[in-house]
Amino acid sequence: SLFVFSRLRKAEWLFRVRADRRRNLYTCPSDFRNSGTMLALLGVARRVGKQLPQPGFLSAFISTTSESLNAAAASTPAPSKPALGKPPLYKEFQIYRWNPDSDEKPKFASYQVDINNCGPMMLDVLLKIKDEQDQTLSLRRSCREGICGSCAMNIDGSNTLACLCKVNRDPGHVSKVAPLPHMFVVKDLVVDMANFYSQYKSIKPYLLKKEERKGKEWYQSKESRAKLDGMYECILCACCSTSCPSYWWNSDKYLGPAVLLAAYRWIIDSRDDATAERMKHIDDAFKLYRCKTIMNCATVCPKGLNPGKAIAKLKQTLHKGQPV
Repeated sequence: SLFVFSRLRKAEWLFRVRADRRRNLYTCPSDFRNSGTMLALLGVARRVGKQLPQPGFLSAFISTTSESLNAAAASTPAPSKPALGKPPLYKEFQIYRWNPDSDEKPKFASYQVDINNCGPMMLDVLLKIKDEQDQTLSLRRSCREGICGSCAMNIDGSNTLACLCKVNRDPGHVSKVAPLPHMFVVKDLVVDMANFYSQYKSIKPYLLKKEERKGKEWYQSKESRAKLDGMYECILCACCSTSCPSYWWNSDKYLGPAVLLAAYRWIIDSRDDATAERMKHIDDAFKLYRCKTIMNCATVCPKGLNPGKAIAKLKQTLHKGQPV
């Protein structure tokens, strides 16, 4: 119809139109109100080989006023959205729920979600539940790309990022979603990260220099820079630390895999001048040596890092007195 409209505009010189606003009717002037003129209008449509416009659009051609265009748009039915072509596939999701403002005990609430009408990741499912079924559901999320680490949680018994965890499409499998283990729960899937960030702050995760150099960079060789690979990529999601049994038992003293990985990253940085101070800070029976090489940290890391290996090298560094 829009194509016909453009062709009919070219023939608009054949007509002189006006709108009788007092009667709210669109009519042709008397000298053009004849059957020959209207037949010429319809003939243009037939020659372009397109379907004749709806009456609403036809009134738009007869009048050039904005009111006629609005009336034409209102009189034309909107096209229906095409169907997805997939039948509904409902799957059960059990999500940990707890509200500190309520006397109700923590529980797993069950939700049915059509996974054929949803995104492929667990975060898509959680947001669909929050938007369409229960707006009281609380969870952290931000980037949706595995960069910020906000949506870390326990899904089907394993710590991961909801934005990177694909939905198990088996309708017979019940997916369970819980907050990160051994963390104080603020509400639902939101946990208190204060202790984790406090431990991270204690290692001073930034360059410490003895001299100031304003406006200039601290250069580093390619070989020294390559040593930082596998450590600087950490996004502090705490998946590794909260999957470590040693951290569960001694989270008040043991720094945990994520913080120790960051500590080793700054110790081996060739630009840093506080290596001795950093080593002295973590040389403690609880801060470092509570690691029992269980290696859950390497298993669950969503970035594919190996904190256990970094901790082992950190122990060797303390033993030899210099970075290894």
